Amino acid sequence: MTNPTRYKCRASHRFWTLAVKAIINRGILVSMSENGQTSARAGPILGLMQLDPQHCYEALRARDARFDGAFFVAVSSTGIYCRPVCTARLPRRDHCSFFGNAASAEGAGYRPCLRCRPELAPGAAPVDAVPATARWVAMRIEAGALNDAGLEDLAAEYGLSSRQLRRVIEQEYGVSPIELAQTRRVLLAKQLLTDTNLRMADVAFASGFSSVRRFNHLFGSRYGLNPTSLRRHGQVSASADAIVLKLAFRPPLAWTHLAGFLGSRGACAVEAVHGARYQRTVRIGRYCGWLTATPIHHQNLIRAEISPGLMPVLPQVLAQMRRLFDLDANPQVIESQLAQTAQLGHLVRRLPGLRVPGAMDTFELAARAILGQQVSVKAASTLFKRFVAAFGETITTPQPGLTHLSPSAERVAEAPLQGLIDLGLPAKRAQTLLGLARALASGQLCLEPAANVEASMAQLRKLPGIGDWTASYIAMRVLRDPDAFPRGDLGLMKALKLTKPKQC
Repeated sequence: MTNPTRYKCRASHRFWTLAVKAIINRGILVSMSENGQTSARAGPILGLMQLDPQHCYEALRARDARFDGAFFVAVSSTGIYCRPVCTARLPRRDHCSFFGNAASAEGAGYRPCLRCRPELAPGAAPVDAVPATARWVAMRIEAGALNDAGLEDLAAEYGLSSRQLRRVIEQEYGVSPIELAQTRRVLLAKQLLTDTNLRMADVAFASGFSSVRRFNHLFGSRYGLNPTSLRRHGQVSASADAIVLKLAFRPPLAWTHLAGFLGSRGACAVEAVHGARYQRTVRIGRYCGWLTATPIHHQNLIRAEISPGLMPVLPQVLAQMRRLFDLDANPQVIESQLAQTAQLGHLVRRLPGLRVPGAMDTFELAARAILGQQVSVKAASTLFKRFVAAFGETITTPQPGLTHLSPSAERVAEAPLQGLIDLGLPAKRAQTLLGLARALASGQLCLEPAANVEASMAQLRKLPGIGDWTASYIAMRVLRDPDAFPRGDLGLMKALKLTKPKQC
């Protein structure tokens, strides 16, 4: 049975997340061009809970990692104190005492648990490894990681053997990585059969199958029918110029504000909004094309049109679109918590369904963050337009105004420093942008949603000119780190009526 407390605790974690969502999507962040979110650890959560025993016990019962490090639980019957994620049997409520730090628990005469190891809190203990790794691996599989590579290659990305990776996935999801990938493939194939008029072979390969025969066999064994019979009962799109699919989301969705935020910060040649229609060019590996997205009113669906040239990487495109629009968020759970707060309650009630936007192009987003350092949104957008005109490749699309691909890290890495300075950048910022491009092009830096967040953040901060704000912003938009927070942002401080960065 699903434990409702688990979701209640997770909703609390996103308190400051939606705070920034509300602020950004209202266009208040003017000092540094974009947005952020924060950790549920020591500061905000403790400020809300004040270590209320009932709240702490609910978090302990949920085994919610969002509260790991926020407090420790001491059990009088054993004389041991643990982290709230400890996998030991749940103690009785009347045997529990709660402490804000390990030192306080030890001062009260308790000794540390040998299983969850409080000295490693938060986030690095073995008890945390399985859920975290499984989550990131599942994300990579969802984007088609096993279509062109084997399990050994995927496991190597996380420093594991294929056997270890298989055990991690089976422990968390109850199926093997291959079964997880097969489910994704067959569901995508079902959607393509139902919603498009693609040929059977195109459906098979776009879904990640290596052959039509394998596609037919798995589809028949899973669903008890052949693909052709399913298509006869589906509503097939008549468009010959695009792959038309639907992306579902949990309502509400503040689409106008989300699309407006994205469109106002890009270059019109790469990204634009016309009415309710969002459109942009896309490059994934050696495949290039375009996409559009339009909400279908009263159906909780986004109508996505994707150019045929992107069909070989369709799983990646769909996964990136879901991250771009934050379609997997559960706004009702999140907003039920935020509506109770004095600072954000009126914003939630006035404009429900705000999301944290992601990124379609990781280098583009990181470059925009650097271009937006210490300048207004308007100035940053002007610089980005020049950047696209100078280093972006041209592309022909049927969408009015979409004429360029965003510059690639490889192309910028080969550019002379003076070429970046000529865009109107200060020399130091030009060096930062060039250093970022070279780090990504050489493979020294990985900026992907399933990357090791702490390692990527550390690598980012080593680059000259990238501080905590820029690294945190990139972590939030690109790495999708729920604990990222651009502390000290002047626009954010103004919106929250704060006077000092430490108050964030």
